[in-house]
Amino acid sequence: MKINPFNKLKQRNTMKRNYLKVTAALLAALTIGFTSCDEDDDDVTPIIEETEFTVTSNITENTTWETGNVYILGGRIAVVNGVTLTIEPGVIVKGQAGTGTNATALLIARGGKIMAEGTASQPIIFTSVADEIEPGQIASPNLDPDLNGLWGGLMVLGKAPISVSGDGTEASIEGIPADDNNGKYGGTVANDNSGVIKYVSIRHGGANIGEGNEINGLTLGGVGSGTTIEYVEIIANQDDGIEWFGGTVNVTNALVWNSGDDAIDTDQSWAGTLNNVIIVNPGDEAFELDGPEGTMAAKHTITNGSIYAGEGEGLADLDANSYLDMNNIYFFGLAEGQDFDQLPTDYTCTFTNFQVTLPTGKVVTDFFKDGSDAFVTSVTTATVGATKSAFNAWSWAAVAGELADF
Repeated sequence: MKINPFNKLKQRNTMKRNYLKVTAALLAALTIGFTSCDEDDDDVTPIIEETEFTVTSNITENTTWETGNVYILGGRIAVVNGVTLTIEPGVIVKGQAGTGTNATALLIARGGKIMAEGTASQPIIFTSVADEIEPGQIASPNLDPDLNGLWGGLMVLGKAPISVSGDGTEASIEGIPADDNNGKYGGTVANDNSGVIKYVSIRHGGANIGEGNEINGLTLGGVGSGTTIEYVEIIANQDDGIEWFGGTVNVTNALVWNSGDDAIDTDQSWAGTLNNVIIVNPGDEAFELDGPEGTMAAKHTITNGSIYAGEGEGLADLDANSYLDMNNIYFFGLAEGQDFDQLPTDYTCTFTNFQVTLPTGKVVTDFFKDGSDAFVTSVTTATVGATKSAFNAWSWAAVAGELADF
């Protein structure tokens, strides 16, 4: 039988048309599907990652505060014995307002640890909830660097020796109610390790829990030599900038700016070294350096310091039983009435390589008493003192230009 060639062509054309119809249908279906997905996406609420967290209870298990986040202290928060708090670079910690028993603070209890390891490009910042600073910023966008008392501060307590009246081995730290056992410090472990504090700026603190009982910017009670503290800045604290109560911890690269009371305060036979310190405009004394309160007596060392006296009451307040060595210290920006008072007499102490830039018409003995002028040289340009480059980039003081004359 012969096949009509026109029938074969018709069959091929029909198959082609059917193929095209199927293909078009598939494309249409896919288009509808994609359009449908787009429409569905419009109805989905986007997931917003939370970056601000309020902490209202003690930290009782190992915890990490993560880069990019802000953590708000809703009270006096303790990292309890046996627990480690890790704070990653760039974290901002803000304390809520409060005084008395409601004062906010972060307390590292005896046996607890803080691993606060910031970096020069991402410092860790402790400040007030009133501060509008956000991760990635160094200077506060809304608070002045002399505004203090808005929250408490950072307190680290350890098991190292202290010298207290009655020769006890422990005491309750000032700034914390005596009935809070997390506030106990002291012991017999000289190399105790409370963790790491590095590239940390602490601002606008010093809330008062009672008359004459303010919280320091950084309080170190019985902290041992196994602890690392370096690159730390204290700004606008109502009480002291850094205060040691015994212990053996060393501190390197410390800056205190606009403290309401003393910039550096030592008590109860602290036995460590403060190396490379800058003090800018203390409220009372640049240094208040007290001696032992019990029979245990240990010496500490302060070396390589630069002090702008500014509006401070004095340069240094020492006691007869202060027990320390000081060397390579430079003072400038002095004013009438500021002085470096009595030298210790109960223990052998050394004071060497002091330099001072004096106001016009003044001599060394106007500011340095009791024969201390024997180790103080008047200079126009200092050759001793702190290395300010340690504070470049990461500290608010450097960013604000406060270190230009150092």
